[in-house]
Amino acid sequence: MAEASRRARFSGPALVRLLARLADIDATESKQALPDRLSQWLGWSDAITLSAAHNGEPPPVPPGAPVFDDEQGLEVQRLRATLAGAIDDDSPFRGRPGAPAPAPALDYVAYRQHYVFLQKTMDTAISPLRVRLRAMLAARAGEMTRLAVVDALMERTLSPRERVLFGKIPTVLERRFRQLRDDDIAARTDGEDDSAPIAAGPWLDVFRQDMRGVLRAELDVRLQPVEGLLAALRGS
Repeated sequence: MAEASRRARFSGPALVRLLARLADIDATESKQALPDRLSQWLGWSDAITLSAAHNGEPPPVPPGAPVFDDEQGLEVQRLRATLAGAIDDDSPFRGRPGAPAPAPALDYVAYRQHYVFLQKTMDTAISPLRVRLRAMLAARAGEMTRLAVVDALMERTLSPRERVLFGKIPTVLERRFRQLRDDDIAARTDGEDDSAPIAAGPWLDVFRQDMRGVLRAELDVRLQPVEGLLAALRGS
């Protein structure tokens, strides 16, 4: 009970909280301030560049920069809806209407491949939009140009580390998959036959729901820089 209460107080990002629950670990919030934690990801040269971007004169506005309008906000909404639809699409495992349903995937390899595919889809779709919004922000001059420079630096510096961390998520989900599968086998055999065949059942639906939840939380994290740029454009 105390363990559940301790986890309930953790107020980190939804993705971290969800992964902690699925992995059954006690994730506690860091006591370090955000700048201190961020400094662990930045090299000394990055820190110097970031300081110069904050304190120096903003760079000149590039000529011919795209102009922001409401269409960009709609584009962000459409992108989120499209990616969320891809996450909720079960057809790779259930078959499309009118087509023969494939046999349920009982090996985690298929789910790992699907998760990695969706990660690449998100990355490919979101990165160009972030670049376009940043160019529009840079065209505003002054502090907005400075913010665009900082965002470009943060993307260049943090993206490699983010990819490493995102790349670990399928491993956490594999442990969840095996736990649900093994619990199902134990329930069907009263824990007496470890060699019982794997069978599809409610446990597989639970896992797919867990995987979709993690993907949606990851999508939220990936879209945060885009949403931030959009808010800056609307408020400037």
